[in-house]
Amino acid sequence: MKALVTGAGGFLGQALVRALTVRGDTVRALVRRPEPALERTGVQVQLGDATDPAALAAAVHGVDVVFHLAGLRRAAERDAFWRVNVGATRLLLDACAEAAPRLRRFVLAGSRAASAPSATGCREEEPLRPAEWYGESKAEAERVTFLYRDRLPVTVARPPRITGPGDKENLLFFKLAKAGWALGFGGPRPLSWIDVDDCAQGLLLMADRPEAVGEAFFLASDERSSVQGLMEAAGVALGVATRRVDVPAPVLQGAAALADLVTRLTGRKLPLNRKLARQVLAPGWVCDTAKAKARLGFTAPTPLADSMARAARWYLERGWL
Repeated sequence: MKALVTGAGGFLGQALVRALTVRGDTVRALVRRPEPALERTGVQVQLGDATDPAALAAAVHGVDVVFHLAGLRRAAERDAFWRVNVGATRLLLDACAEAAPRLRRFVLAGSRAASAPSATGCREEEPLRPAEWYGESKAEAERVTFLYRDRLPVTVARPPRITGPGDKENLLFFKLAKAGWALGFGGPRPLSWIDVDDCAQGLLLMADRPEAVGEAFFLASDERSSVQGLMEAAGVALGVATRRVDVPAPVLQGAAALADLVTRLTGRKLPLNRKLARQVLAPGWVCDTAKAKARLGFTAPTPLADSMARAARWYLERGWL
């Protein structure tokens, strides 16, 4: 199989490229800047932006499967999420419909954030009710993708929070844990999560299994945690005893608004933002894994402790902590 991976230089993208190359697939990686680590794996690296129609047309030529992972996770304004997460998806689908009409599969890496918050377990058939801008853009990208279901064999993955080595989104939690803190936000606020390598295997199943066509799937571990639980697990991985520090919602919201102001003024994307604050303060982000198990035979076996330990080693080896 010849696969295109957009966003191949990112956290999940690199894990997916590894999984594809391990099983002997040919990989074309679309990235915005040179990625020496990818080039050393022997994949075909193509420089280009996922919002550039010409780059997308060249990228999809001759491929069997497209994994669309490119997207924006941090921004201070709603329009930025919309332009990248929705706009690039539409452009890539257009490119596939025109340049790769015999495509075997188009796999969109969506997000649990596209669905409504839930402390008990959201199912795929429930209406999409995102709680913040990032989730809104991922929900719209999903809606756009399914508009092409009569022309292309599309499928959508909705992973929750992803953990493991190479991650930057959870680095803040590790830094807080290293300082001995495990922040609480007025309740357990449970969440689902998945290790990055387990998520990559789920994407491969969605590319291979005919049952995936036209469907969305939550890809998640059956083990649940919380934001506080992630920090506590990070502390264990680092050998640090953490203590709970309760943060009132107005304090978090105020700090997040200030961080977004700094981002708008300087262009620097800070780890704290209003998107993260809205996610953290939601009742929960649990998803039901039954559909992926039943239709794809997918399970995510990696324990949270193992995933966080691997992440901690990766950070320490690179001097990030």
